[in-house]
Amino acid sequence: MPGLKTDGDASQLPTIAIVASYDTFGAAPALSVGSDSNGSGIVALLEIARLFSLLYSNPKTRGRYNILFGLTSGGPYNYNGTQKWLRSFDQRLRESIDYAICLNSIGSWDNELWIHVSKPAENAYIKQIFEDFSSVAEGLGFKVGLKHKKINISNPRVAWEHEQFSRLRVTAATLSQLFTAPELLESTGGLVDSRHFVSETAIIRSVKLVAESLARHIYGYQGNNIQIFADDSSLAVNPSYIQSWLDFLSRTPRVAPFLSKNDPFVMALKKELEDHTHEVNVQHEVLDGMFTFYDLTKARLAIYQVASVTFDLLLLLALGSYLIVLFSFLVITTRGLDDLISIFRRPPSRKVKTA
Repeated sequence: MPGLKTDGDASQLPTIAIVASYDTFGAAPALSVGSDSNGSGIVALLEIARLFSLLYSNPKTRGRYNILFGLTSGGPYNYNGTQKWLRSFDQRLRESIDYAICLNSIGSWDNELWIHVSKPAENAYIKQIFEDFSSVAEGLGFKVGLKHKKINISNPRVAWEHEQFSRLRVTAATLSQLFTAPELLESTGGLVDSRHFVSETAIIRSVKLVAESLARHIYGYQGNNIQIFADDSSLAVNPSYIQSWLDFLSRTPRVAPFLSKNDPFVMALKKELEDHTHEVNVQHEVLDGMFTFYDLTKARLAIYQVASVTFDLLLLLALGSYLIVLFSFLVITTRGLDDLISIFRRPPSRKVKTA
């Protein structure tokens, strides 16, 4: 989303990136919808894009910042897609990014959200981000905490999406309700992450937090009484929009290795961003590294209910009784009662004569 051009060239403007990973992981790929991890982040990003498209549609309210929106895959797999997306940037674009905000699991209601960073709190950009977010959060009636975690360069494993930015010396932060990062392939949109556990109110609150904080940075506004995206304005957050996208994501499996470039879900995201941004590019990469994927996401399970052992014993007893009765009837009718009795009579013993 290009900002207000200076000397006819928007590429010279600084950039703010809003990023969310859209894919999930689960033992049953066809059931892994990830309503919170990270369906909530996707919904928030799309609503923020919609709000700023309204602001930037008018040259009088267009900021002197470019806004870059990124929906990335490979989140459960060490944010592999984010890494490849960043490395595809030319150096000028990468250097123009003031900072990036990554959205991760912001759909559960809690009184505190966390900003995870790799750079210390004394860093000028980190300090500015935290002050803006804290001020807006206070006006919305909750708190934002700051969690600093250094990057271990020798370890290729990253805990948060913003760490892929930090490895390339781009200032970034992750906004999440999680205090600590989940382990690799853990809590990343599995079977239990359903629509039932996501709060639309929490997502609306997070959208207001990010949108107002970005607006303060872009337009240089200060003060607790300033609300650009007030509920009674034309720039208010749209709950129906959030609900519809959340319902769609909550019934759509999004396991990255099984999503093609032309997958209907990917095309739906592309179309939505095209409605709100200047240019949309779809970049298809193969996830590689330590993982092996197979191309079957659905399988038929056949379950047969069998009778109990007691039933088998009763059936055996009934069949045995029936056969005995049938045999007795046939002998009586064909050979007489005496023959039947002789069957069960003990034969007389024979005496052997001795000379």
